[in-house]
Amino acid sequence: MALLRVCGSSIFAFIIWRLIKHLRALQSPLALILGPKKEHWLKGNYHRIFQDGFRYNLDLVQKYGGAVKVHALLGQEQLYISDPLALHHIIVKEQNVYEETDMFIMGNRLIFGEGLLATLGEQHRKQRKMLNPVFSLANMRDLLPVIQPIADQLRTILSAQIPADGSVVEVNLLPWLSRGALEYICQAALGHSFDALDTKKENQYLEAIRKLAPSTLRLIFLRPFIPMIVRRFSLYWRNKMMDWVPGDALRNLRHVVNVMDTTSKKIFTEKRAALENEGFVGIAGNRMQGKDMMSIMLQANASSSNDDRLTDSELLGQMNTIVFAGFETTATAICRIFCILAEKQDVQARLRSAIRKAKRDYADAQDLSVPWEDVELPYDTLMGLPYLDAIVRETLRVYPPTSLLSRTARQASVLPLHKPIKSASGEMISSIHVPENTTLIISILASNHNKEIWGEDASEWRPERWLSPSGERIHLGDGEGNATSGVSLGVKNGIKYPGVYGLMMTFLGGSRACIGFKFAEMEIKQVLTTLIPRIHFALPASTDRNGHVKEIYWKMNGLQVPVVRPPAGDNVTAQVPLDLRKVCEEDFVVNQPN
Repeated sequence: MALLRVCGSSIFAFIIWRLIKHLRALQSPLALILGPKKEHWLKGNYHRIFQDGFRYNLDLVQKYGGAVKVHALLGQEQLYISDPLALHHIIVKEQNVYEETDMFIMGNRLIFGEGLLATLGEQHRKQRKMLNPVFSLANMRDLLPVIQPIADQLRTILSAQIPADGSVVEVNLLPWLSRGALEYICQAALGHSFDALDTKKENQYLEAIRKLAPSTLRLIFLRPFIPMIVRRFSLYWRNKMMDWVPGDALRNLRHVVNVMDTTSKKIFTEKRAALENEGFVGIAGNRMQGKDMMSIMLQANASSSNDDRLTDSELLGQMNTIVFAGFETTATAICRIFCILAEKQDVQARLRSAIRKAKRDYADAQDLSVPWEDVELPYDTLMGLPYLDAIVRETLRVYPPTSLLSRTARQASVLPLHKPIKSASGEMISSIHVPENTTLIISILASNHNKEIWGEDASEWRPERWLSPSGERIHLGDGEGNATSGVSLGVKNGIKYPGVYGLMMTFLGGSRACIGFKFAEMEIKQVLTTLIPRIHFALPASTDRNGHVKEIYWKMNGLQVPVVRPPAGDNVTAQVPLDLRKVCEEDFVVNQPN
């Protein structure tokens, strides 16, 4: 009898537990949306999405569709969105409803100040209005020849490590390309050189910028608590909390922020004084001559009306924002392209041949008497090279440097879907009720891999999709079919993603699209056309002491991080070891389209 009572009580408890679970599910505002089960009581599924999550992210969409329910920290339910119509509403049509999260805005304000990444509404609109002309095509054309010496210096440094006899040397490309990208953005944005490519001249600001991303990633699970801490505690008590937290992560981050702030104020003061004295403060020999973004912005701000003028705090906020946003992601993109070219030797040879033809043609047209490798292509020629453009676009589409972004619904809304999804009840639904304060994750990666939009080979790296059969660039969205996939590039039945660059989501769209994407594209192409003519790249052929070949693997940890897999590597240290040698005639191809 006792056994029966125990069994009965257990069954009754089990039924009650199931009933409570069912009622809680019914009460969930996202109860109808399917998604993976929660894997951890604290982290939910979040760690799977943000930590080495390339395959996991794509599998989510493959299984559940363009809208997926995921479990974030402390059991919070969020929407994971890759549907093109839903994203059009989020970032364009109803962008006033779906704003940046408080965690994002407040976190960036603590680090960068009142820059573009830390403002909303009218303040953001005013800042964007001031900055848009800074990144105009006219300014990019003026800037290109001024920053060419950075690419030349990078080529000289790498070439100096290559044996003159044509043999191969292994070089970790990542630190050099990172230093180059940092020098690019510091000179272009601030008009100031920190000698990032000179390893003998270390600088606190350079070290701070380089350490910022790793420092913030180590604290990623503390970010959700930032809004509560900022709202409830004064600066004094926030600093005390940082001292009380065990470990050095928070203290290191505070040091990084202090260095960035101090350096920015110093440069800002110099720029302001130069403007008032009708002069320019810049890099050696005043080569920049006021063409850097900060000088242009200060001049524009000084001539603006009181209503449009930015405060000094806002101007300072733009400095660190632009430098950080233009450094890490661009360096990652350039590294990824070189890895692809090292693996696909036919692509590298065709690209090198296209660059040689373009430089020779330009030298002949301008009657230049310099080696073709040293010819500097003007902006319109550089940006118009079809095969180079196809390689850059395809790399940024398949491997976006930033894969995920978040938004918060500031009010309840109904989100329409282009492609209906199956609900928890088994019915197909074509719209989702989004409650107020719901967090939505924008999947840039899944959007760029959408087979319905980009074709069945969407996850395949194939630059030819951007080219016509004759080798010319396809005009996006004009209905010109792709010979291989049979679809219009980036458009299907009138549906497309609202991306500002190539109809992809890499640089987002709407009023919060990446404002510096034209500069990033220009920098990438300038580095490629400078290095590729003289240096050949290949995957590492050497082995470690135990005979293991170095296999480069890219982790998707918010940003893309290249590591070397075990046993040859530790799967943690960021590195891109490639074999470099001098270019020879066999490294070109003939009779190939540009």
